[in-house]
Amino acid sequence: MTSRVCGSYCRFCFRKRLFIKGSTEVSLGIKERVNYIRSHPEITNVLLSGGDPLILSTRKLIELVSALSEIEHLRFIRIGTKTPAFNPFRITDDPELERVVSILKKSGKGAYIVTQFNHPRELTDKAKEAVKKLLSWGAILLNQTPLLRGINDNPDTLRELFISLVEIGISPYYIFQNRPVLGNHHFSVPITEGIRIIREAKRGISGLAGRIIYIMSHTTGKIEIVGCDEKQIYLKYHRAANPENHYRILTVPRKDDALWFDDLV
Repeated sequence: MTSRVCGSYCRFCFRKRLFIKGSTEVSLGIKERVNYIRSHPEITNVLLSGGDPLILSTRKLIELVSALSEIEHLRFIRIGTKTPAFNPFRITDDPELERVVSILKKSGKGAYIVTQFNHPRELTDKAKEAVKKLLSWGAILLNQTPLLRGINDNPDTLRELFISLVEIGISPYYIFQNRPVLGNHHFSVPITEGIRIIREAKRGISGLAGRIIYIMSHTTGKIEIVGCDEKQIYLKYHRAANPENHYRILTVPRKDDALWFDDLV
């Protein structure tokens, strides 16, 4: 089981509604959340997300990670961040930030940094320097990105992104189907088109660079988009709100204008 704690504002992010002035969904009760995790031994890992946790001060991050590192039943901590792409100086110019990783390493817990490089152009020299520093501290780096119309919706761009990430020590992880929320429609790519783009992007590259999973984070669970043929689209639950759906395989009629799970089912 995973718990999700705190947070750059990305125009395509479905969580951007949380940071609109007046939102009632933002909770800053970190102490209460840590206590909740401490009292639920079924929680084995925590994802620090948001927003972007690295917008917090280093002191706040150290305080939070220190509290989590003391919880015996937590096996690893993940920090989801786009900071290496848009503000690598946050990492390269703050030597104290290393303590965030070292605290977890000393406690015996895996320290995972999940970056979000969406396009090869974001892999600047300074970004690579930040990545190198995170790796030298002992962090394990993964990358996820949404599939975005006009940004990375072609096989050549994605192939170059996958290869470049592996080259600097980051494992490609998830490609997300862009969630259809207000203001995001122009970023959306139909599911069957996404299947074709990702299949072609994987062509001719190593398994390490091509082990990305195409996925939707739906309210019913995390759903892998496996593939399609002329008549059907194939899906598989990785995680499900209903335990009976865990790893369930779904076959649905092909619909080439479908942008989301709800358009199919």
